[in-house]
Amino acid sequence: MKKGTLLIHNGHDYDPGTGALGVPIIQTSTFAKLSFSEDQEFDYARSGNPTRKALEETIALLEGGEYGYAFSSGMAAAASVLGIFAAGDHIITAADIYGGTYRIFEVFYKRWGLNHTFVDASRMEEIEAALTPQTKAIFVETPSNPLFKITDLKACASFARAHNLITIVDNTFMTPYLQRPLEAGCDIVIHSATKFLGGHSDVISGLAVARNRALGKRIYAVQNSFGAVPGPWDMFLVMRGIKTLKARMEESQKTALKLARWLSSDKRVEAVYYPGLDCFPGKAVHEGQADGPGAVFSFETRTEEAAVKFLSSVQYAAAAVSLGGVETIASYPIRMSHAAVPPLERKKLGITGKLIRISAGLEDCDDLMEDFDKALS
Repeated sequence: MKKGTLLIHNGHDYDPGTGALGVPIIQTSTFAKLSFSEDQEFDYARSGNPTRKALEETIALLEGGEYGYAFSSGMAAAASVLGIFAAGDHIITAADIYGGTYRIFEVFYKRWGLNHTFVDASRMEEIEAALTPQTKAIFVETPSNPLFKITDLKACASFARAHNLITIVDNTFMTPYLQRPLEAGCDIVIHSATKFLGGHSDVISGLAVARNRALGKRIYAVQNSFGAVPGPWDMFLVMRGIKTLKARMEESQKTALKLARWLSSDKRVEAVYYPGLDCFPGKAVHEGQADGPGAVFSFETRTEEAAVKFLSSVQYAAAAVSLGGVETIASYPIRMSHAAVPPLERKKLGITGKLIRISAGLEDCDDLMEDFDKALS
């Protein structure tokens, strides 16, 4: 079965009880005990719900893992996965990551004794140099957010296996349609399903997929204990979004590539960060582990003033937080996605006031180019 077909025919394409072409929304907080002599799959909705189970099985299938878990947000998914570790453990972490992930490392778990070292994960030598006797995992995004650095997933996973580490990958930008880290040997995949999987800017949700049963049991223990779980209506919306992922991702990716190429030749633009560009560092590695460059890219204007004017003037792109919707979204990392990262750290990473991140939507690309041209002027 091809990837696009699997998005629709994933074992939950219709309800076996009624034939309905949609997963039923089981809106309940508790379940009646049907027998006191046998175990029952569902008893309380924090621990499990049939609608949630359908999404969890779907994302596990799409990512090629054994177990999937749904959460109330992408950050709840990331925080819950990190919850499988203990005080005194050490995690090697990509420095160029989503600001919210930076915050849970630096503010939330650090004070509980979960240690970390930020590295440039596009350089395996930095990952290797950060290893300590207490290291338990490697946490990366690839492409990274917002500068699109590429981590070699196979090399990272191979190093991790050699040192008995768990490799965790945030796959939000690529989705399982374009990249499947577990196939490269990684162990856990995380998604903000709010983005491309939901796809319509109308739901907040997170997902995690475990390669095997042992890791799955550890993640479920945190999910069931913390209780950061989504409601059934949210799960229905994500399942609906997954069905159109191929069409949306293919179209948005085409637009992103066209916009990135155009902007890279514009004298008003200082730099463009996108794996689809021929001159982009890491392009060959990315093409070896992903089926496309994706629908998100970043670019730098010549001045910070020009960036602010662009965001204030653009008409066909929402100046907003988030990405992956049907509408094009222009984000300003220093004020939005990476506001939680201290200014000095942002400067070290190269996240400046000139940087704008674009998530290409489904508008006509020519209209977007005309609008961007006016906004840059």
